[in-house]
Amino acid sequence: MQNLNQLLEIVRPIAWGAADIIMTYYRSPKSIEITSKGGDEGKVTSADFAANDYILHQLKYQLGTRDFAYLSEEAEDDATRLEYDWVWIIDPLDGTSGFIKHTGEFAVHIGLAYQQRPVLGLVACPSQGKLFSAIANQGTHLETQDGQKRRVQVSDKKEVQDMVAIASRTHRTAELDFILSRLPNIQERSVGSIGGKFGAIVEAQADFYIALSGRSAPKDWDYCAPEIILTEAGGKLTRFDGSPLLYNNLDIRQWGNLIASNGHCHEQLCQLSQTALSEM
Repeated sequence: MQNLNQLLEIVRPIAWGAADIIMTYYRSPKSIEITSKGGDEGKVTSADFAANDYILHQLKYQLGTRDFAYLSEEAEDDATRLEYDWVWIIDPLDGTSGFIKHTGEFAVHIGLAYQQRPVLGLVACPSQGKLFSAIANQGTHLETQDGQKRRVQVSDKKEVQDMVAIASRTHRTAELDFILSRLPNIQERSVGSIGGKFGAIVEAQADFYIALSGRSAPKDWDYCAPEIILTEAGGKLTRFDGSPLLYNNLDIRQWGNLIASNGHCHEQLCQLSQTALSEM
């Protein structure tokens, strides 16, 4: 069994280093190369690739490939990862569209899954100088660049009508708008990047987030690290039917309708959302 605390101490500076690389590009937008991935996959930048190369090089140099497999958005997938219990799942730049538009809303995800469930995760928010980290059964901590560190916890709101929903700035659909309109008197705020959305729930700035599959679906690297920083802060992430997300399958897309919440009325949110979808 791996020592997760030792692993976290190895990966923390790697997450900060990736954040620094991304901010170097962010401060010099003229140097950024942008290309399309094709289809519905969106765009990728030279900052994505630079952060990806740095993270993978550092992890493999320090941890090797005997015990760990690696799955990253900007690296070629290797199906031999299916033979491993331990898999690092990486999104070197979550929220590329926000990075390109200079909104400041993007993140770095480094997650570790053991037997298909996350056990360690780091989510860095480079423009905010924040790093969330979590280990299974040890809570979630927020560290800032000045070295301060504190434990963070989701909100204690227990009534749906008191909650604040997080919505995407760019991926709005008629189905999502309909669901939100059917929920009782909720407030709404927009946050870019999945890491940023989960971070807002973890810091009790919002209370839940709904994601619906369409022609495509989020992938393992979108949720692995964010899930554990959420659940270790007291929150919950499931599909509408209550089923958990499993990582490191052959198909890395996370199909289905998902809810991330502060956990206090998660089942009610799932039921209300499912009912609303059935009424469309």
